Amino acid sequence: MTDTSVLDTAPAAGHTHGPPDPVDALRAGDRSAFDRIYRTHGSAVYRYAWRMLGSEQDAEELTQDVFVLAWGKRTTIRVVDTSVLPWLLVACRNLGLNRIRSRGAARARFAESLDERTHPAVPSAEQEALDAALATEIQAAVEELSGIDQMLYHLCLDEGISYDAAARALGTTTGVVRNRLSRLRQKLRLRLSPIGENS
Repeated sequence: MTDTSVLDTAPAAGHTHGPPDPVDALRAGDRSAFDRIYRTHGSAVYRYAWRMLGSEQDAEELTQDVFVLAWGKRTTIRVVDTSVLPWLLVACRNLGLNRIRSRGAARARFAESLDERTHPAVPSAEQEALDAALATEIQAAVEELSGIDQMLYHLCLDEGISYDAAARALGTTTGVVRNRLSRLRQKLRLRLSPIGENS
């Protein structure tokens, strides 16, 4: 077996020797890189999970699930525009939707066992199915967006980050962010308008 450790430490042509890229280190199994990624993005993933599920406990569990998944899939994590955050948020959304669907099925079974008149706050199975379908359509519509538009969607619309902060994070101007978000919202409205007409 050939020792490749020398190759791993040699800087690439045109690059100075600096701190290793945390995602590359994560892919190599470096737990400290994983910890850095968690410290950097854990709160954003938690906030996204909390908005999806509306419960601190569920959001904490979902955040843990996302990072357990990230560790398990560390060799295949896809980086978008130099950040692992979009991958983490998409994983959070997918795991969260699975949790919502399973919770909806459990609620439907529970509601069937109770008298609906005494528990009007329990959403109907039909409403939960409509909500799940809408969430799936939104997810599909966002996945059709370009990588930068997905990032803007998650930063500005999901995370509530200001246009200025998003522009700085993406290395562009506030005007570009505003224009892209305007077009993004219009695309989503057009894509989702037939659903609103059917409900």
